[in-house]
Amino acid sequence: MSKSLLEQLRTMTVVVADTGDIQAIEKFKPQDATTNPSLITAAAQMPEYQEIVDQTLLQAKKDAGAGACQAQVVSLAFDRLAVAFGLKILQIIPGRVSTEVDARLSYDTEATIAKARDLIAQYKAAGVSRDRVLIKIASTWEGIRAAEVLEKEGIHCNLTLLFGLHQAIACAEAGITLISPFVGRILDWYKKDTGRDSYPAAEDPGVLSVTKIYNYYKKFGYKTEVMGASFRNVGEITELAGCDLLTISPSLLAELQATIGELPRKLDPAKVANLSIEKISIDKATFDKMHTADRMAYDKLDEGIKGFTKALEDLEKLLAERLARLEGEVVVSH
Repeated sequence: MSKSLLEQLRTMTVVVADTGDIQAIEKFKPQDATTNPSLITAAAQMPEYQEIVDQTLLQAKKDAGAGACQAQVVSLAFDRLAVAFGLKILQIIPGRVSTEVDARLSYDTEATIAKARDLIAQYKAAGVSRDRVLIKIASTWEGIRAAEVLEKEGIHCNLTLLFGLHQAIACAEAGITLISPFVGRILDWYKKDTGRDSYPAAEDPGVLSVTKIYNYYKKFGYKTEVMGASFRNVGEITELAGCDLLTISPSLLAELQATIGELPRKLDPAKVANLSIEKISIDKATFDKMHTADRMAYDKLDEGIKGFTKALEDLEKLLAERLARLEGEVVVSH
C-alpha cells in the first residue's frame, strides 16, 4: 500500500503547522506549530475563538487597573493573546510553539530582549517550560544580536523573515536554535522581478536558497536548525524533503495528505561532505554590505516587517472594538 506524501515527509523532516487555527492543528497533529501576527489576527476573528479573545481582554482590563485607558488595556491584551493561543496549541502538540515578538521592535535589540523575556515569563506563569517555546524574531542585525543574548539565557529563538545567506550565517554564528527561511516569498519576488509566472520546483529560487543554507550549515557543522517556511505549492515542499523542519499551512498539509506517490529525500547531510563551499565570517559591515547587494533579501525583509506591523495594528484595532463592545460602549471614530 503506497503512503501519502505527508506520511513519507514525516519520516525525514519534522512537520510543523503554520497556523493559529487550533482545529487545523488538531486535525494534522504536527510536531510543532508556528504563529505570526497575521495568523493570530485571522484566528482572533474566527467565531470559535471569540471566548479566548474575550477572556484575554477582560483579564487585561482587570490587571491594567481602574485608571487604565483603552490603549493600555489593548496593548496588554495583545501580548497575552499570542501566549493564550500558544498555550492552547501546546495542549495539542508534543513539541514547541513559536510566538513572535512585536515586529515594530525589529531594529531595537534591547526592546526585543525585554519583550522576549516577558513572553517567556508569561508561559512560565502558565506552567510551560522555556524548552517548549521558540521566540520568533525578525532576522535584522539587531534582531540576531538580541537572539544571541537570549540564547545564552536559555531562551530559544526562531529567526524569521530570513531571505539571504548572510542572515543565515549570522544566525548560525550567534548560536540561534532555529531559522525560518521563506521559500514562497522569495519566489514571489523573483516572479515579479523577472515577469515569469512560474518556475519548475527544482529551479524555484526559494527552494534553491533554502538548499544552499541547509548545505552550508551541514558542511560546517552548525547546530542551528533550518525550517523552510512560507510555501506556495506542494512542489516547493517535496523539493525540500529532508530539511530539518518544514512549517506548512493547513491547505498544503491537506494536499500532501491526499497525494499518494514516492517522495525521494532531496536534502541530506551525507551528501554535503563533498560539496565545495566557501566559509564566510559575518560582522556588521559584511552583513550590511551583503544585505544591500541582495536586492531580494533587502526588499522582502523590509516588506515583511511592514506586513507584520500592519497585522499587529489590525489586531489592536480589532481588540479595541471588541473591548468597547464588551464594555457596552459605542466606538466613536475620531
